[in-house]
Amino acid sequence: MITGGIPGAQLTWMDAKIGDWVVTPRHGKPVEIQALWVHALAVGETLARLFGEASYADQCQADRQRAVATFQQRFWYEQGGYLYDVIDRPEGNDTSLRPNQLYAISLGNDLVSRDRAQHILQLVKKQLVTLVGLRTLSPDDPHYRPRYEGGVRERDSAYHQGTAWPFLLGPLVTAWIKSFGRNIKSRSEARRFLNGLESHLSKACLGQVSDIFDADTPHYPRGCYAQAWSVAEPLRALIEDLGTSVNILQTPTKPRTIRQRQVSTPPVAPKTNRSTKAPKKPSTKVRSPRQAT
Repeated sequence: MITGGIPGAQLTWMDAKIGDWVVTPRHGKPVEIQALWVHALAVGETLARLFGEASYADQCQADRQRAVATFQQRFWYEQGGYLYDVIDRPEGNDTSLRPNQLYAISLGNDLVSRDRAQHILQLVKKQLVTLVGLRTLSPDDPHYRPRYEGGVRERDSAYHQGTAWPFLLGPLVTAWIKSFGRNIKSRSEARRFLNGLESHLSKACLGQVSDIFDADTPHYPRGCYAQAWSVAEPLRALIEDLGTSVNILQTPTKPRTIRQRQVSTPPVAPKTNRSTKAPKKPSTKVRSPRQAT
């Protein structure tokens, strides 16, 4: 498994730091890093076999099997009914209910059993899902911050301690479809997770999705008003997981009639019997001196 961290260093995407204070310490083995590692080993094995690197493929396969087995043994938090956010921290395993565990479900099929995955998703839906994204921390947590406002210290201390992020809707939809199937009911329920973003498209910036939102209603948009990953992940889930067809290259347009411009020609002078040729200039012969005498 992958581990990391030294005192005073912020790790993973939850990287807010104010002076020497690491707001969200994640030293140890973060849950989404393990999911990414296991997924990378699967990709490495596939590519190695494709290009004839059998020994490297076997190594990736063996490493992945060990990582999966260790993950299944270590990350389930029985008392809470979800996954630890980080294990093997200096302070012990982190029981914070966060959305990072969604990657363990969305990136594979063997890290979390289907029954556990469904239980996690129902818990995430109840405590983390908002109309415009997922909270980064459960409202039941004593460190929960409902609004991203104030000075730098106030804002950064709330950045990953409750603030809702729209890009997390992508792994949520993927995990939901994987766990509950591609039937009409689960697809309809997963599609509803994205409905709140549609009304937002005409608010902060036309046609765009903001970086973050307040964790509590009315979920005021904060940060960058046109964030690439806030658009990309819900759009990816909409196409890949929900099967929405998006034709970007051929936008339907109203048919237009193109009229040819009438080119006017200058009037032609009527023909006459007279010749239109210019008269010849009469030639004058010059006598040589001999002829003059």
